Amino acid sequence: MGIIVYLDGEFVSKEDAKVSLFDHGYLFGDGIFETLRSYSKVIFKLDDHLDRLFNSAKYLMLSIPMSKKDLEVLAYDALERSLLKDAYLRITLSRGVGERGINPDFCTKSTLSIIVKDVPLYPTECFSSGIETMIVSTRKMGNESLSPQVKGCNYQNNILAKIELNQHGMLEGFLLNSEGFVTEGTVSNVFILKNGNIMTPSPACGCLEGVTRNTVIEIAKERLQLTVQETQLTRYNLYTADECFITNTIMEIMPVVKVDGRVIGTGKPGSFTEKLQSLFQELVSLREEVK
Repeated sequence: MGIIVYLDGEFVSKEDAKVSLFDHGYLFGDGIFETLRSYSKVIFKLDDHLDRLFNSAKYLMLSIPMSKKDLEVLAYDALERSLLKDAYLRITLSRGVGERGINPDFCTKSTLSIIVKDVPLYPTECFSSGIETMIVSTRKMGNESLSPQVKGCNYQNNILAKIELNQHGMLEGFLLNSEGFVTEGTVSNVFILKNGNIMTPSPACGCLEGVTRNTVIEIAKERLQLTVQETQLTRYNLYTADECFITNTIMEIMPVVKVDGRVIGTGKPGSFTEKLQSLFQELVSLREEVK
């Protein structure tokens, strides 16, 4: 079927999927979104994604025009219309059309959209061989400015970091906060393994508490009986890690084998990373059977 688009109460073609130039999402990046993925027609961790969407909306005082249950039904309706088993979904909510200026009170109705399309897969060699990364010069915005738990539409911070990565020919890199601690990648969460323990930046450091991130923490604790520390990580911790990997909804778990020219571990995907990848796929399969 190809790309399916829901926009403000109806399903429309890709060509007819248009929002107003006066929408504050377009004018100011005033909106939130969630990226989701389905496996065999099951949307992975949909409840967790919707919880974060509604929490982000509450934080920003955005109005979602339906209940969480209705949005769940709508997401599955969109997926069913796409005829895709394994799909990419994006739910976006903007402040809506308003008058000149940033005043949100002038926006009387929010704009809600859902996009469903094929999953934009990463190259297989990224998983079989791992990727090289770097610490970018762009710093993560401080928690005192905007909560990192809000998955907002204003991505200028991350885009500046991505421009730097493009100039170095790299897929992903890490942002530090103002104190010099690792926060996250431009589109991912970061983990390291050292002496049998898994460590990942605490949300207090400025990382988004990713859904896949939290799933990996659960797997590591419950299936591998590993200690997982949500803590402060420095450059040194990254450079001297035994293993390193990154996570997000689309990439799932991707090994990192070099940071700023320093080889991580053996320079190949580590055994714990590979085990986590295997257990993650096992979890996905189990959820398919449950649904």
